[in-house]
Amino acid sequence: MGGSWTISDVAGTLRRPTAADDKYSRGVLGIRTGSELYPGAAVLGVEAAWRTGVGMVRYIGAARDLVLQRRPETVSQDGRVQAWLIGSGTDASARRGDETHALRALLTGEVPVVVDAGALDLVVAATAPIVVTPHAREHARLRGALGLDDEVPEDASARARAAAETAAALGGAVLLKGSATVVASPSGWSTTVDAGTPWLATAGTGDVLGGVIGALVAGAAAGGELDAERLAALAASGAWLHGRAARLASSAAGEGGGPITALDVAEALPRVVAEALAAA
Repeated sequence: MGGSWTISDVAGTLRRPTAADDKYSRGVLGIRTGSELYPGAAVLGVEAAWRTGVGMVRYIGAARDLVLQRRPETVSQDGRVQAWLIGSGTDASARRGDETHALRALLTGEVPVVVDAGALDLVVAATAPIVVTPHAREHARLRGALGLDDEVPEDASARARAAAETAAALGGAVLLKGSATVVASPSGWSTTVDAGTPWLATAGTGDVLGGVIGALVAGAAAGGELDAERLAALAASGAWLHGRAARLASSAAGEGGGPITALDVAEALPRVVAEALAAA
């Protein structure tokens, strides 16, 4: 167990851009999320990725028009990327065959993939470097698909052990969402990240988290290949930034904090990234 992830740990995974950088060297994230039923998930993930500091976002999906209305700098054509974010705002039971084929191609490709929600059913066969971001019930289903015990542990140490076991079976990084988020790598390493505020338990915040992690992974991948251990560290940093942004957004509502929306969390991200960079 690696203890709790701190701002110093986060600072060690971030990179401040230099005058020599361009949008490609800062990382290009491909996002294939959202659906006709849940188009907002795509908007939130794209928003979060931009605000975390990625060089370019390519969006491919059903929410193209909504994404471009909110973030017109987004590129809506397929092309070279350094990482993918898939699954947010989608339902595996409603997924078309051509979309399944496209997602499987990404999961057996060479670039890292952050996998959320409606694409988690496909990760058992993945060969690409992956980060999976399940909540407790999704984690139980994933463990069942891997032939592991699918009970849902509530004890903190049991959650950490289960996440590490899942990571080892997958050969990828696992971020198990919760009031205390657990991140684990295949080596057995794990860490916890405080979610920050109970106000974070609201619709769409998981979509924001996916965008944050995707941006960090794309930025790091632009500098070279990433192994599962590095992906786990980036996922932990994404969870920390997400939680800290939620705390800042909540505190803006007044003394003691107040309600927030997922978009509030995304909009607080630039300040939190700057705070973490200052700690380096």
